[in-house]
Amino acid sequence: MPETHTLIIGASHAGAQAAVSLRQAGYEGRITLLGEETVPPYHRPPLSKDYLSGNKVESEILLRPAESYAEANIDLRLGVRAGAIDRKAKTVQTIDGDHIAYDHLVLATGARIRHLPIPGADSVHVHYLRDTKDVDAIRARVKPGKRAVIIGGGYIGLETAASLRKRGMDVTLLEAQPRILQRVTSEQMSDFYRRVHTEEGVEIIEDCMASKIAASDDQLTVTTSCGGRYDAHLVVIGIGVIPNTELAEFAGLEIGDGIKVNAYCQTSDPTIYAIGDVSHHYNPLYERHVRLESVPNATEQAKVVAAHIVGTLKPYSALPWFWSDQFDLKLQIAGLSEGFDEILVRGDPDGSRSFAAYYFKGARLLAVDAVNAPRDFMVAKMALSKGKTLDKTKLSGPDADLKSAVV
Repeated sequence: MPETHTLIIGASHAGAQAAVSLRQAGYEGRITLLGEETVPPYHRPPLSKDYLSGNKVESEILLRPAESYAEANIDLRLGVRAGAIDRKAKTVQTIDGDHIAYDHLVLATGARIRHLPIPGADSVHVHYLRDTKDVDAIRARVKPGKRAVIIGGGYIGLETAASLRKRGMDVTLLEAQPRILQRVTSEQMSDFYRRVHTEEGVEIIEDCMASKIAASDDQLTVTTSCGGRYDAHLVVIGIGVIPNTELAEFAGLEIGDGIKVNAYCQTSDPTIYAIGDVSHHYNPLYERHVRLESVPNATEQAKVVAAHIVGTLKPYSALPWFWSDQFDLKLQIAGLSEGFDEILVRGDPDGSRSFAAYYFKGARLLAVDAVNAPRDFMVAKMALSKGKTLDKTKLSGPDADLKSAVV
């Protein structure tokens, strides 16, 4: 049998896992992994946490040792950007002009930062947070006692605010929506995180847009639509990401909110797969198409693709789950809460730092947000993964037997 070649574009969680999973599944063909960055694949969640706070250095956040790719006969090419896909010839042209032939192509192109379209947002001292270079630039500006302004009150913005606050900076966070985390969670969670961040010294201003950033020497001034002016030594913008679908789109692949794929992560071209943050896939547990920005999703989709390439049909059906670390808070999320009509809360979100919010639609459990509540997270995650729900009457009280609530 002639040797086959699997080309993976994107040295991300998804791309690196796909390469490793192929070898673990017994794939004996060639594997080439292209990465735009010059750093071997690394964990991205620590960027806004331990890496930004200085608790970890670059070598400590690598997904696996750099030499392990060569040991597994994986051709890892860093600093290489793909420019175009020729589906008829089954080749990928890089920006440098190289043409790489493939039998199977895996797109793990991820997402890029969404830029803020206001005057001054391109100033040298205004930063976004997406890769190690971004965080290195931010860390160089961190000075205890100086002020940082964070624009964007999603999880990345809040995690960044927590990390900078722990490093001694005064922090103001601006959110354009009426409440922080509005796009991703409930009012109860927004209220809780607003309270904790305020207790930790973060100034949170909601329903207020940044309209201009002025730079003068080493000083920045952020002007808002509410008439406020905030002087800062550092400005970090975190207002979401955009999936990198251009390669797929120009190649004529079907696009939705990302690159559309089937149950095996195949695109509209069966020899091309899409995984990770860029993948718009059908989730059978929630009976709809979703695009997820999470490490577990990237990992599981990579395993599905590796299995499919070696001839094992393993449709993607994983439960979405996520996490966020801020101050002394460990948030663990299982499931997708969109469409809920009732929330049941275990614990005291108004006076403590440990509770769980269960999201239901009728009698069906959709999701749980568990803050410093690992038992709640694990029981709900198990129930959701098995298509079960929880008896609402058995969720009350801190000593409730959660396992007996599974129905």
